[in-house]
Amino acid sequence: MTRTNTLDYAKRLIARPSITPATGSVFDEMEAMLAPLGFEISRFIAGDALEDAELGGPVENLFAIRHGAPGSRHFAYAGHLDVVPPGQGWQTDPFVPEERGALLYGRGAVDMKGSIAAFVGALDQLPADLGTISMIITGDEEGPARFGTVAIMELMAERGITPDLCLVGEPTSVHRLGDMMKIGRRGSVNMWITVNGMQGHVAYPQNADNPITKLGRILTEIDSLQLDEGTDWFQPSNIEFTDLHVGNPAHNVIPAKAEGRLSIRFNDRHSGESLSAMVKEIVERHGGELKPIISGEPFLTPPGEFSDIVAGAIREVTGVEPELSTSGGTSDARFLAKIMPVVEFGLCNATMHKLDEAVAIDDLDQLSKIFALIVERALRLIRF
Repeated sequence: MTRTNTLDYAKRLIARPSITPATGSVFDEMEAMLAPLGFEISRFIAGDALEDAELGGPVENLFAIRHGAPGSRHFAYAGHLDVVPPGQGWQTDPFVPEERGALLYGRGAVDMKGSIAAFVGALDQLPADLGTISMIITGDEEGPARFGTVAIMELMAERGITPDLCLVGEPTSVHRLGDMMKIGRRGSVNMWITVNGMQGHVAYPQNADNPITKLGRILTEIDSLQLDEGTDWFQPSNIEFTDLHVGNPAHNVIPAKAEGRLSIRFNDRHSGESLSAMVKEIVERHGGELKPIISGEPFLTPPGEFSDIVAGAIREVTGVEPELSTSGGTSDARFLAKIMPVVEFGLCNATMHKLDEAVAIDDLDQLSKIFALIVERALRLIRF
């Protein structure tokens, strides 16, 4: 296979440590790659180090744009340079990219510096006058995502910039490159339940108020809910209890407080607000308090022109017919889908967030070629 410059780009990005929230040298490297390609680059910090530390700040973001002729279509690519902590037990330094056989090892090789490198490699293959191309690159996707892509979208809105289409390069492939692309995602809401009672001796329950009993009733009623049976494109919404806490050090004391936490991943038959209201009614009826935090709403880009272009490019390069899916967790596509059609496609996700994260070098080259076809056809409105 003919090599692109993608491997070199991937190594350069991996070699810049960028544990979330990312700032600094990894963005220097990103800018150094894009500036020679004619992009106007805007970098900025969002979030205060003191006031916003608990929410993930500060975060660095980059928006790069190369303008086409007036009136030309605008194609955007979105991704993140931050990575999760590498953990202990790697065979080699996770931030020293290493080729071993057919694989490139390093934190971010799959999620998602390899994908970003592949898109820059695709730019090398495209004519500069094709149309308007932009890159939306954040340092806060693996964290709270409060000061990342949303902040870039605010910058774009201030400048009156709205792309026609957006490709998010998250690792969507499962068994081999090209077997899955995402045309939507479920929403996510996390909820904290607090039940206050009255501490007392277990032998004198009439003088106490046990919050564990109330919490048990709350959880039982929530667990009995069947939210839906799924839709044409989404799997059924599901509720999962993720934590219970009392912290009672004594066996003969009724505690004063009990806490629980749950997470709901939901399809487009619900909203974060409607689910929060449903659970809040149950919790308060049993004497508890609820604090919901909505991480994202569900979105769907219906199959059509954009998904046809992406699927056609995948088939041409890999010979694989991609599955159109809405499975998995959330991504920053949940924000971007509010202003433009979004499809997600990227590398195989088998080693993301794991020790010895690695990507097949051939996959990097193939992904770069796929990206180049997608951009060219999207900007020229060539259907496949």
